[in-house]
Amino acid sequence: MAFRDNNTLDKSQRGRWTKWQLLGWLAVALSTLIASFWAVWGIIENFHEGWFYESLLLNVGLMFVQYLSPVIIFVSLTLLAIAFPRVGSIAHVLAGLLLSLLLFDFNDRVAMLFVIAPMLILGTLYWYGRPQPRRAAYLLAVGLPALTLVVCGVEPVVRIAGRVDDGYLQARLVEGNRVQLIWAPEGIGWPRQGVTWDEALRHCQHLSADGKTLAEGAQNIWRLPTVEEAVRSMSRHGVNSGGVWDAQTKAATYQVSPDKESPLWNVHSQVIYWWTATEIDDEKAYIIVYDGKVWPRRKRFAPAYLAYRCVKPGEPTK
Repeated sequence: MAFRDNNTLDKSQRGRWTKWQLLGWLAVALSTLIASFWAVWGIIENFHEGWFYESLLLNVGLMFVQYLSPVIIFVSLTLLAIAFPRVGSIAHVLAGLLLSLLLFDFNDRVAMLFVIAPMLILGTLYWYGRPQPRRAAYLLAVGLPALTLVVCGVEPVVRIAGRVDDGYLQARLVEGNRVQLIWAPEGIGWPRQGVTWDEALRHCQHLSADGKTLAEGAQNIWRLPTVEEAVRSMSRHGVNSGGVWDAQTKAATYQVSPDKESPLWNVHSQVIYWWTATEIDDEKAYIIVYDGKVWPRRKRFAPAYLAYRCVKPGEPTK
């Protein structure tokens, strides 16, 4: 039955019209909430682990391809379903199945619960639902995720724009907050790729005195920093952040939140986590994030963004 003005419908038809509208708006509301969730995740993760290239074009490309693609896909599916309900309904179901095949085992309960089931529900709602007026549905589907991106993106954009990067990637003494350590130069003692905890420990033990090559035997000149040393060395805008590690609560606190900046971090490296020497047990050790957070991780964990920086004792400057 084609839609007509509500005044021309009899009582039973008006009830059916209302149900279609409610189903349609429920579908749009759910889609918009999901897209907004991905907007929050995408923009925060983009400026947390992304945005490390020297090229603005590469940074923007990575943002849209890796971090904002879920929200773009969801908004696109929603707009398609509002304009062409049956086509959009089928597209939601196919997208859910495709994502499950690409990202999960089809029999995986996580895939069923968080991917396939929501897409099937949305597909069913769009098949029967007709949000009216459509212009308002379009506005909600695009406007709320876009507003979410702007609101959640303000703080990280301002923070990254103000980062300190002196470009010096050689060995340097970093002192303050009761710690004086020389941190290794970029290279094998401070790599741009991820390694396991055991590899990081071995590389530091075998690192040459200048911090640039690995010896066949253990030199024991360099080592991994302890979690307390790493926390106390964190800084923001060239000033020590006043970090303190509480071994009992297993938490780090700071007077000023640290950031991915010189002198400790390379702003143009994808590495945002470092291994520390502090073990939890035979299976786990602590890692530290550039923003100062400390987390336990399995020692065999080795994503591209988890590396290390070796240290050795340093004399305080006069």
